[in-house]
Amino acid sequence: MGESTNGPEGVRAWRGGEVESLHRVHAALVREGRMVARHGDPSTRAYLRSSAKPIQALPLVEEGLVERYGFTPQEIAVMAASHNGETFHLDAVRSILEKAGLEEDRLRCGPHPPMHEPSARALRDAGCEPAAIHNNCSGKHAGMLAVCRAKGWPLDSYRDADHPLQVRIRDTVAELAGVDPGSIGIGVDGCGVPCFALPVTAMAAAFDALARHDASRAGERGRAVGAVLDAMAAHAEYVAGTGRACTTILAKAGRRVVVKTGAEGVFAAVLRAAGGAEPAGLALKVADGARRAQDVAIATLLADLGILQAGADEAVDDLLRPAVENRAGEVVGHLDADLPLRAP
Repeated sequence: MGESTNGPEGVRAWRGGEVESLHRVHAALVREGRMVARHGDPSTRAYLRSSAKPIQALPLVEEGLVERYGFTPQEIAVMAASHNGETFHLDAVRSILEKAGLEEDRLRCGPHPPMHEPSARALRDAGCEPAAIHNNCSGKHAGMLAVCRAKGWPLDSYRDADHPLQVRIRDTVAELAGVDPGSIGIGVDGCGVPCFALPVTAMAAAFDALARHDASRAGERGRAVGAVLDAMAAHAEYVAGTGRACTTILAKAGRRVVVKTGAEGVFAAVLRAAGGAEPAGLALKVADGARRAQDVAIATLLADLGILQAGADEAVDDLLRPAVENRAGEVVGHLDADLPLRAP
């Protein structure tokens, strides 16, 4: 039986011509502080999770620590990363700590094996246990510790919600999103720092604000946003790593868009003012939190917006239509998405 060309809206898992599973998506596109398009129900609240990392890196740049400590663009990129734990990622994190006069044992993000399977296998083969530096958030934590060292803030409690750095980050998220700080839900992220719950529309508004600051480069905030986004776009491999969606999209379209994934089905994007395009912010939440759906969702929305082009690049096509394989490695289906953006 041939595969149907029609199917329900959402991210679809196809097998043998039938939709076997469906992942619903909520998304918003915001421009100049106003929602201009949506899919699903973007009033849905969700945690921003690691999609917040470009914002969490801003205090370090705003405080002049790039110049003070001599941080490189690669190191800025890894501060905004959910990295694979490949050797070059670890080298960058160690360099951040060394420049700020910090020991590796200051990292309190917790250990997990590298997300890059060859790197995880090499660690196992060497008889070594994962350490905090292998955590995909270790660059973010190193940057946070560098801010605390420079400001004279407590190091041991840098993850606490009432720590001066975490309060500043929460207030920055609120300012960019255009919401009251008290309306933001606070949870604990997988790496132990606060994470922020707000409507998908507000997430997109925050990334729209980043896009406008990126375009203007005016003032302390504009210069900081520009530095973070430029670093992510220029050093895509540091933002995620081999085989990851963020790195693929940034490598193909970083001049036009800067993206950042988050856990539980969140993805956010800064649509940059390049080639006459108007800056905007895009955010999505896969309703059931399925990781396999979020990469397809962001790639599909960016293709629909003309930022990615189907059929022009194999790596992009693999994001738009990843294969489903059985245990024998045979292709038995695929994922795709239909996520029409509608007027609010």
